[in-house]
Amino acid sequence: MPQQRTRGHWVWLVVIGLAAGFLSGLFGVGGGILIVPALVLLLGLDQRIAAGTSLAAIVPMASVGVISYAIGGYVDWAAALLLILGSVVGAQIGSLLLNRIPRKVLSWLFIGFLVVVIATLFLVIPSRDAFVEITVLSGIGLVVLGLGTGILSGLLGVGGGVVIVPLLILLFGASDLVAKGTSLLVIIPTALFGTIGNFRRHNVDLSAAAVIGVSACTTTAIGAALASVISPTLSTILFAIFLAAVAVQMTVKALRSR
Repeated sequence: MPQQRTRGHWVWLVVIGLAAGFLSGLFGVGGGILIVPALVLLLGLDQRIAAGTSLAAIVPMASVGVISYAIGGYVDWAAALLLILGSVVGAQIGSLLLNRIPRKVLSWLFIGFLVVVIATLFLVIPSRDAFVEITVLSGIGLVVLGLGTGILSGLLGVGGGVVIVPLLILLFGASDLVAKGTSLLVIIPTALFGTIGNFRRHNVDLSAAAVIGVSACTTTAIGAALASVISPTLSTILFAIFLAAVAVQMTVKALRSR
């Protein structure tokens, strides 16, 4: 993005924030799956700066999302704590790797990440009655899951919800709404610690992140309200379609940059 932004740039930042906030609340994700490709494709940001800026913008929108889900009782605080233990460490590892991976490799890594998530979604059996049972084995598994999503968060600029939500349902027996609410809670410290690392390495545009984050806060609660109304199956299908569209856009961009 140019140093002196035009009015059009600011408008795009607001639009990106509004869309990301809605998707964050609807799917229990940080919104980075929209923010990163949007900043790259629409505003021409470097992939690394886009990832770091996205991670910073995720903090306020995820905070609003957690409040919305917590009001309905759809946050598993114990599971979230275990996930956070791993994610805060993983976020630092991911942000450290961000400067050591070539731009093309990072773009293709992001595309591959989206494809894996899409495939995982169709393995999930949505349920509104399921819950997470904390045992020694599941507790270790949650910490490991947090570590992995933290690395992806710092590396790709996503909050990690696109991994946490389906795996909490598939592997740990959470309902779709509890998975979304818990995911958003985990995203907050993950994104915060990742942003600190990115800021130290000059991989974040704070002004752009602020505009996106504040704009997103106005639509996150709307998305969360809609999530409780639509069926889990429809939610999964819509999420998969959205991810596929993003993956196609990023693939076209990566192929043209050769």
